[in-house]
Amino acid sequence: MSSSEDSDAGEQLLRVICGPTAAGKSAIAMWLAELHGCAIVSADSRQLYRGFDIGTAKPTAEEQARVPHYGVNAADPDERWSAARWARSARGWIASAREAARTPLIVGGTGFYISAIANPIAAVPELNPASRDELSTVLAAFTTEELRRWTTELDPPRAHLGRAQLVRAVETVLLAGRRLSDSYTSSRQPASVRLRYLVVDPGRDELRERIAERVDAMLARGWLEEVRQLMRTVPREAPAWKSTGYSTLRDQLEGRYTPSEARERVIVDTRRYAKRQRTWFRHQLPREQATYLDPNDGNARKIVEEWWINNSQ
Repeated sequence: MSSSEDSDAGEQLLRVICGPTAAGKSAIAMWLAELHGCAIVSADSRQLYRGFDIGTAKPTAEEQARVPHYGVNAADPDERWSAARWARSARGWIASAREAARTPLIVGGTGFYISAIANPIAAVPELNPASRDELSTVLAAFTTEELRRWTTELDPPRAHLGRAQLVRAVETVLLAGRRLSDSYTSSRQPASVRLRYLVVDPGRDELRERIAERVDAMLARGWLEEVRQLMRTVPREAPAWKSTGYSTLRDQLEGRYTPSEARERVIVDTRRYAKRQRTWFRHQLPREQATYLDPNDGNARKIVEEWWINNSQ
């Protein structure tokens, strides 16, 4: 391991490319990885799942052949992964990359995963499976905004998150008698890494257009057929179905949406998800450790190169 990636205190320096979905993170990461001999560690909570490929914008087989990727296709669709579990696995992937003489580059939009690298999380409350299933059935009848209001009362720091995280927050308070957010703060250990972030974040209107274009491209690549195949083997309750768009396309195939209705819903849901991601990255990352990049900036490549060089030690 090179001395440039360790401080005197034994901390590891890790570069992170993050930002909302469809912002252009992957293209920048691939360019840097090929230029500097990196291995990419995916910090994407949905690219973990085998078979859920097109709708998660998973790197293609050709891209994975060009640059080693970790954290992609690491889980079966019915497995549950927490931020703590991902962080533990990521430390192993980072070590494997270094052993292969490659610089690890963390890339993704799942903020809690990235945060867990710098702030290891101890075990969160375990919930009784039977009680959780019973409560989940009840909560399924609530709208996302109703769940958000509940979470605002029960666990405010998590009230800005997506539906799955809101459900988890409510479940934890009601079944374990404690806030999930408390586990993420009181149990943090001293950091053993230094993270330096490149936050890829185009303007709001540009991102909205990127999302619509990407959804159309995914549909053209056969996303609906991928969902049709997954329906034959993956249980309806599998966590992988929570990946944005997948349950909507499943509903289309089951006759609950027309193709145009499903497309519009996927676009709207993806835009809402991107908005939550932008909010998280803007408010949770240490400003002094982050460089913000509009990929449409004429100096974008120069900014990326300077970020890489300035964070080499």
